Amino acid sequence: MVTRVQRRVFYCPTEQSYTSDETELCYPHLGNSSCRRIVRPLSVSVPIYITLSSLSVLTVTLNLMVIITISHFKKLHTPTNFLLLSLSIADFCVGFLFIFQILLMDGCWYLSANWCVFYSVICLVLTSASIGTIVLISIDRYIAVCDPLHYPTKVTPNRAKMCIVACWFCSVFYTFVYIEVIKHPGIFNSCTGQCTTYIHLVAKLMHLFFCFIIPVSIIVLLYVRVFVVAVSQARAMHSQVGVVTPHGSLKVNRSELKAARVLGVLVVGFLLCLTPFYIVLLSVRFGAINMTHLVFVICLYYSNSFLNPMIYVFLYPWFRKCLKYIISLQILKSGSSEANIL
Repeated sequence: MVTRVQRRVFYCPTEQSYTSDETELCYPHLGNSSCRRIVRPLSVSVPIYITLSSLSVLTVTLNLMVIITISHFKKLHTPTNFLLLSLSIADFCVGFLFIFQILLMDGCWYLSANWCVFYSVICLVLTSASIGTIVLISIDRYIAVCDPLHYPTKVTPNRAKMCIVACWFCSVFYTFVYIEVIKHPGIFNSCTGQCTTYIHLVAKLMHLFFCFIIPVSIIVLLYVRVFVVAVSQARAMHSQVGVVTPHGSLKVNRSELKAARVLGVLVVGFLLCLTPFYIVLLSVRFGAINMTHLVFVICLYYSNSFLNPMIYVFLYPWFRKCLKYIISLQILKSGSSEANIL
């Protein structure tokens, strides 16, 4: 006779509940003190593990290519690309978090309590840093499109680097404020084989506002403004009516508009990947959720780190050109960093 069981398992960025119809003990020799493990048919578990493993490898590899590209080629050392570099570093590290998610697929945590805390902290730091960087990218594009004359003086490489450092510092600070109990790992586990961290209700609401509602509101408002200005400029460029800037400035404007469109796609992908997760986060208070839905939203949440470099591949010609340099090992040649890849 199959018993219906309800458990909690920690995953980034908060803990969650789910239901399972077929379970067994994570540590059979511990009896009732052990957590229960989810048992799935091979036809279900094998594709899940293959998919997560593939996403992990591709996420790490593609983001590593972005990191090498922007770091190596001096022509790409612009404020916007420095922000993309910060995002790629966060996404690169997220690729390794798939490993922990694979370990949690059956509902059991086989590592120590300290590793549970490490996973919790790293995941929160990386995801909050990614969200903060997306907001910085939106601000960068807003200034570039809506105030192009003052963009070179307002947004400089040094200021971009300072904003990136501040973003990561705030992410670390926010994480240690969010996770209250960090000195006593495992104290809130209800059974052996569980990875939970106590999070106060106020902290959960804070996370919802600071990591989703407020950033999304800023991003949407900025890109609505960018879209309106981009459409008006595109019409003026097409008709050549009312365009009083020199030809050189017109070319720069077209470049900025193209970058805004590309990064707009990046933001849309960001919202599509994160929104389902926070919908589930809100709905969990009304009851347990199905494990299939839980796995899907977590994987979708992490897959944003895989999606970002794919956007660069398809929409940035310079990135495709740089990939050829890297794959053919031309970047090892003397003076390759000075190559004109734009």
